[in-house]
Parts: sequence; C-alpha cells; structure tokens
Amino acid sequence: MKNLNKALLPGKTIGIIGGGQLGQMMSFSAKEMGYKVIILDPQEDCPAAQVSDGQIVAEYNDLDKLIELAKACDVLTYEFENVDAEAINEVKKYTRVPQGIKALSVTQNRISEKDFITASGFQAVPHVVIENIFEYHRGVEKLGAPVILKTIRGGYDGKGQILIEDPENVCYADIEHLLMQGPCMLEKKIDLKQEVSVVVSANSDGQKSIFPIIENIHRHNILHLSTCPAAISEKSEQHIYQVGKTLAEKLELVGTMCIEFFISTDDEVYVNEIAPRPHNSGHLTIEACNISQFDAHIRGICNLAMPEIELLKPAAMVNLLGQHLENAKQDLINHPEWHFHDYGKDAVKENRKMGHITILSTDLTVTKQSIENNSIWDV
Repeated sequence: MKNLNKALLPGKTIGIIGGGQLGQMMSFSAKEMGYKVIILDPQEDCPAAQVSDGQIVAEYNDLDKLIELAKACDVLTYEFENVDAEAINEVKKYTRVPQGIKALSVTQNRISEKDFITASGFQAVPHVVIENIFEYHRGVEKLGAPVILKTIRGGYDGKGQILIEDPENVCYADIEHLLMQGPCMLEKKIDLKQEVSVVVSANSDGQKSIFPIIENIHRHNILHLSTCPAAISEKSEQHIYQVGKTLAEKLELVGTMCIEFFISTDDEVYVNEIAPRPHNSGHLTIEACNISQFDAHIRGICNLAMPEIELLKPAAMVNLLGQHLENAKQDLINHPEWHFHDYGKDAVKENRKMGHITILSTDLTVTKQSIENNSIWDV
C-alpha cells in the first residue's frame, strides 16, 4: 500500500482551490520552495494564478473540473473554507488531500462549530439557534442585549450578520431576511477587552508549529490592524495555546488553521471562530517570523518536518481596502519601513481587501500610533 504520509518533495505539483490573496501567498511560498502550482478559480488571471504555473477556470463546485485539477496535481489544498466538503471527498480518489474534510465539515456550519468547541471543553460565545421571529424574541430574552444575529453558513467581514443593540428599536425586515435563508444563530455580544488569534500548522505525522498570539482590531467588522506579540496576560496566553493544540489534534489538522478568540473585560476567554486555512491576521508572519503561515501550510500538506516558530521582531500589519490603496501607493515613497503587499486584484472596491502593509517594530505602541495618525486609514 502507498505510504500516504510520505513527504512530497520540491518539483511536485500542488493544486489550490481558490485564487484570491491567500492562494497567491500560498503559491509564493510553494514556488519559492520549488513546487509547481495550479489554481482553480472562476476568475481568469486571478491573484493566485498571476504567480502560478497554470489555472483551471471553473466554479469551485464544478466536480468535473475539480477532478481535472486533482489528476493534474500531486496534492490538493484550498484557500477558503466554503468549498464543497463532499466534492473534496470525491476528489480524494484522484490525488492526495491530506487536510481531509473534518475541519471543513465542522467549520462550515456555525452550529456544528460551536458544538465542537464546547464538546472539546472550551468556552464558546453564549448563543441560541433560532428559526423564526418568535424564537428570536425568546433568544434575546435569554441572552440579553446586545446580540448579533448570524447566518449559519457563509458570511465574512460582517456579511450575513446584524448587530442588535436595542431590541425595541430594530428593523424586523432585516431579521426576517436572514431567517428566510434558514436557521440562524443569535450570539451574545461580549463586552470586549481584546480580540486575538492564534495560527497553528501541522503535517500528516502530527508535528505542529504554533505561531505567537496576534492581537486584532476591527473596523466595521473588517480586520484593520494586527499586532504581534499580543498584549495579554500569561494565563490567557497559556490557555489560548492549549486551545490551539487541542483543537488542531481533534480536527486532525494538516496545513494551517487560525482560531479567533474574544477576551472579555473580566478576562474570560471565548473561542469565537475557527478558520481551517491561513488567516488575514497571520499575514505579518511573512516578515516577522522565521517562516510564514503560508510556508508552514505548504510544509504541512507536503508532510515536511515542522519547525519551531520564532518571532524575529514585533510587527504590525494593517489592511489596505479599496479606499486606501491609491493613497498608500502614493505614500509608499515616504516609508522605507513598510513591507508593501498589493494582491493584484482587477477591481478596486470600497471595503474590499486589496493588500496589506507590515511594519517591523521596536515599539508597537509607537508603530500603532503612527498608523492611526496616517490619514490613509481615515476613510
């Protein structure tokens, strides 16, 4: 029988489902190491295809094209979690898919994700599942306002959710619109002190690399600024690392994943969400660590040895949305300290992630203040 845990060495071909910036940065890492890369994405010349060896232009759920990709590569991975888990299960017949579908199946549904977190012994955000407006009222009464109503599937950067600060003054048409899409989750809005994340990578032999904890600031539900190391208590730090190790093992992690946490004003740690792929907050690892989250992902899916992660220097990463990009380009000439990343997307849109800047720092407080003082991010 073929040894499925055998390492795939440079020269082999990696297939990536999804051609956005995460796929692009996966491809950068893979190409640097000597692998060939083929992208499947419906957009021709998408960001990842621009830096890869080939592209299959197709929808993510096109099983025939997914099989075509599988037959053309030695290992298959994905850059986002909303790929069809059953389709992934089918293409396993044609190539190695070391990530499997367990992590996908758990994280594609908010109910199964929350159940998995609590069954693993960790604290999820208080929540109830609702299917109609009557259950919504009972949920608000149980949880207490403010609450956030979320769709069970999909949704990112604030899409597919409604913040309800005052239940007596709410647009019921918006609530009904979400409920028409199926069962929803009503979550208690935590009184936040901090939002943090931890990136964990593993290979098929179970070796793990755990990155330093990252502190995150969001604007309008979109990640704005990430800094590392996170300014959190030692107790919270040890707990978060334990969560990362445990969930990685229970999800049979291969490749890179990210776990997001809320830390409340009374220092309670809640597991918010699990992303079974590299994460926006981990982009700063490209410059700040001895290997990046993308290098670790490629090493993991190819079953190479996983290194111990070192933070070479504290760092801040700030996102460039559509409304920021042009001014940031103009200001780049004044900032030799900026590590500037433009994803090469064809359409510049407001609130669309177009790139990011990472700054290595000797004083994160000063660095964060310099970012906030720059008018680029005022819009």
